[in-house]
Amino acid sequence: MNKNTLIVGFMLFAVFFGAGNLIFPPKLGFDSGIDFWTSISGFVLTGVGLPLIATIVAARYEGGYKKALENIHPLISLLLLSAIYLTIGPFFAIPRTGATAYDMAVIPFIGEASSLSLFIFTMIYFAITLWVSLNPTKMVDRIGSILTPVLLISIIALVIRSVTLFAGVESIESKTMETPFFSGFIEGYQTMDALAAFAFSVLVINGIRAKSKGEISIVKQTTAAAFIAALSLAIIYIAIGWIGYKMPLSAETVADVAAKGQNLGTFILNNAALQSFGELGRSLLGLIVTLACLTTAIGLVVATSSYFNSVFPRIPYKAYAVLFTLIGFGLANQGLNAVISKSVPVLLVLYPISMTALSVLLVNCFFPIPRLAQGLPIILVTVVSIASVAGVELINQLPLKAYSMEWLPFALAGFVLGYVLQMFSSKEK
Repeated sequence: MNKNTLIVGFMLFAVFFGAGNLIFPPKLGFDSGIDFWTSISGFVLTGVGLPLIATIVAARYEGGYKKALENIHPLISLLLLSAIYLTIGPFFAIPRTGATAYDMAVIPFIGEASSLSLFIFTMIYFAITLWVSLNPTKMVDRIGSILTPVLLISIIALVIRSVTLFAGVESIESKTMETPFFSGFIEGYQTMDALAAFAFSVLVINGIRAKSKGEISIVKQTTAAAFIAALSLAIIYIAIGWIGYKMPLSAETVADVAAKGQNLGTFILNNAALQSFGELGRSLLGLIVTLACLTTAIGLVVATSSYFNSVFPRIPYKAYAVLFTLIGFGLANQGLNAVISKSVPVLLVLYPISMTALSVLLVNCFFPIPRLAQGLPIILVTVVSIASVAGVELINQLPLKAYSMEWLPFALAGFVLGYVLQMFSSKEK
């Protein structure tokens, strides 16, 4: 492993390591109790494994997922990527950055959330986002490249200090989950990093190609970098999940957090920072998270606006930027818990579709399969996932529904059926 691989690995880590993702492992750790290690394993699988496998697969396709999905069918590419960009853009990820920043940087100092303080904060937050997004420069990337290491160092310091504080603390072992692994698996959807890999993989691969300078194949370079990034992400998520697992919070405290409208994950991080480094430490963590969220929001507005401008060029980039920022501003004012809860049904639809698309493209890398055998599983899983979230009674009776994996048999059936139909069609011709 050479120095360049380490640099590329950290670059890939920076792409997926977002401030908004820090709030989910602590909450999962607290909720899981005795099932912590089982649930965090499921979280790491979807929150870390999927996005990095998706990046490796993207390296095998010239033009990334856009071209790969267009080879299956142009409509599949357009609809899936549009849905992904809207999800990681204005409808969920962008408003989540603003709401997370508010929960981390404002609520601890005013006591509880209020509509007025949230409105004022997000108005300033999204005004800055729009101002920079309308005239994007390399300055944002440079600030982001500084903030990621600073955020990482802050989290590492918090984890190390928390270990000394909570190592001897007995966790609430009486708490259990009915399906801990799959609960963590579904919670990992909230990172949205697997969806981000579909959207940004081309940029990542181009960055790797620019740094590799022909020394090693893009696939090998990406794979090596992916393992470095995966290990780093897994350590961070497990460590901050452990903080939530060990933090002693009474039922009254948890109820009070909910009554005040604060997210439990942000409360755990804030509380850990306060106990570890005092008021100054908590303030600095809130500031760092806010700035990191802001650069993420700007990057998402730019990326989403650029994508839709490339697909529908009659509408100018600036119009998209204004529209998406306003949508993010409006949704952020519902509060972090509302943004998260409303994203769950959409993610329960998009993730099975994305995992199915990723699976067929992965298989196709090693064993070329016909287009129908690639497209039909995606179509069937789309129908089943939408019906499942809509609460169709027939889907509710499926055996894997309890694990939110009811789509899996349909993906396999679609693959087999598509392969057979394609085979018969070829024989007739």
